[in-house]
Amino acid sequence: MSLPDLPDGWRVWNEEPNGRAIVAFRPDVFTEDDFPAACLPTIYLTNGSRDPRPGAGQYQTDEWHIVLFLEPEVEVTAETYDDREAAVDALVDLAAGFADGAVDYHEPYQVPREEYLTELDRLTGDRSGVE
Repeated sequence: MSLPDLPDGWRVWNEEPNGRAIVAFRPDVFTEDDFPAACLPTIYLTNGSRDPRPGAGQYQTDEWHIVLFLEPEVEVTAETYDDREAAVDALVDLAAGFADGAVDYHEPYQVPREEYLTELDRLTGDRSGVE
């Protein structure tokens, strides 16, 4: 089962035959010229273990997870579902909420990235961080 149409700004970055997938927000903006590619907002869809041990994610579980990252170490939200279909529906809802500015992505940052967060505010229509 492939991913359905995604909200504006989101693109399928990778989709594996076993159902795991990564979707990315506005990859046209997050280049080395504008904003670091490592800051590309992504949502992971996986049934891999969420155990923090190195390599644990390669082990499949009976649960499906969606995780929104702003950077590899900046996790905004993580949710767990009983099956892939429910996780895919939640992924699409999360992507839509993010694109509409309904997801608080400022809070997870311990070190401010004002220029980056201001650009995300502009791209998502969220004006709370814009002066």
